[in-house]
Amino acid sequence: MLLYILGILVVLVGLAVSIGLHEIGHLLPAKLFGVRVSQYMIGFGPTIFSRKRGETEYGVKAIPLGGYISMAGMFPPGKSESGSRTATTGVFQALVQDARTASADTLVDVDESRAFYKLPVLKRVVIMLGGPVMNLLIAIVMFAILFMGFGVAQPSTTVGSVSECVLAATSERQTCESTDPDAPGFAAGIMPGDRLVSMDGQAVSSWAEATEFIRAAAGDELNIVVERNGAEVSLVAEPLLTERYVYDDRGQIVEDADGVAQTEEYGFLGIGSALETVQQPVTAVLPAVGDNIVSVANVILNLPQRMVDVANAAFGPDERDPNGPISVVGVGRIAGEITSLDNAPVADKVASLVGLIGSLNVALFVFNLVPLMPLDGGHVAGALFEGVRRFFAKLFGKPDPGPFDAAKFIPLTLVVVVLLGAMSAMLIYADIVKPISIF
Repeated sequence: MLLYILGILVVLVGLAVSIGLHEIGHLLPAKLFGVRVSQYMIGFGPTIFSRKRGETEYGVKAIPLGGYISMAGMFPPGKSESGSRTATTGVFQALVQDARTASADTLVDVDESRAFYKLPVLKRVVIMLGGPVMNLLIAIVMFAILFMGFGVAQPSTTVGSVSECVLAATSERQTCESTDPDAPGFAAGIMPGDRLVSMDGQAVSSWAEATEFIRAAAGDELNIVVERNGAEVSLVAEPLLTERYVYDDRGQIVEDADGVAQTEEYGFLGIGSALETVQQPVTAVLPAVGDNIVSVANVILNLPQRMVDVANAAFGPDERDPNGPISVVGVGRIAGEITSLDNAPVADKVASLVGLIGSLNVALFVFNLVPLMPLDGGHVAGALFEGVRRFFAKLFGKPDPGPFDAAKFIPLTLVVVVLLGAMSAMLIYADIVKPISIF
């Protein structure tokens, strides 16, 4: 139990540090460009600790589910500010006016040139992208440590498992019976621990090469040389032409329009590779981060359907998709499972936690780029829209349209916040009643 709790604490600390560095990614360019930053806070709710240095208050709040910096003049004043609110003001209009008033209050006794909305478009984009870029850099560092320091488990040329019999792809049994035919590898005398040396006289340097030899020799004799206890042993096997299920990129069985599982013909020996941890070159880091970004982006692009799947699993008999969205609670449970494994080396546990924190930062990077306020991507989209609008106004000799009035989107921002809160609550509930397990 203590190891389980330790795993959760490691991830929570990693998440808190990631959030803190995300906000530093906003803070540093904001100060560099002269914007007044009154607060740098980790968390939300009541303040637990704070200290003021210069004009900025640095602190930690009670709910560690995010963070923020408070910049002066986030919203420009309205074109016709009256300073008062009539009795007939609508709720949404009142929200917009309150946002403008709060923004104006941050400029009291402050030079208006230090307002965020006064900055050129490029500088605003740099400030708002600073947070996500910081998460991307953290992810790159974590994946570099994982790949180059610990290494990645990959198939080796050593046999890890040998099936005793042949079962059809559609068989529901997992155990052999006396009537089942022997698997070709078992019949040939291949044993776990054997290292594949050559097949049909050609050296085997990877498990992928061995697989290709087996596929090509389906129905024919295949001469195999293995190293066993330091000596080479020659064996003869006859791979079967069999079938197996077709799996998609998510590891799910592919079905046709009628819901029938698809199979493919495959040369079969009934042997499996043992995994070995191999350190990777620096050139493997960025592609791995890129693949992770694509995976997270696919989840976000299909988020409505993914949330329906989560709801069906949480309130029904469906199983959770291991590649679907999870909450902080789910991530914590996975970390706890990793650290509480009895038979796993400490190095493997640390490597898994490093990879988990790296993946979390990839998720923070991608999610914050969604072009909706209050996310960073929403502010970036607003600044870019302003730049395009001013460019075309200048191009056609029209008056400068002025800064983009992001305050008008406060009602939409609240809708986004409510939706994000509802999704978070659903994911937390699902991770409690039907958690995703990696084992």
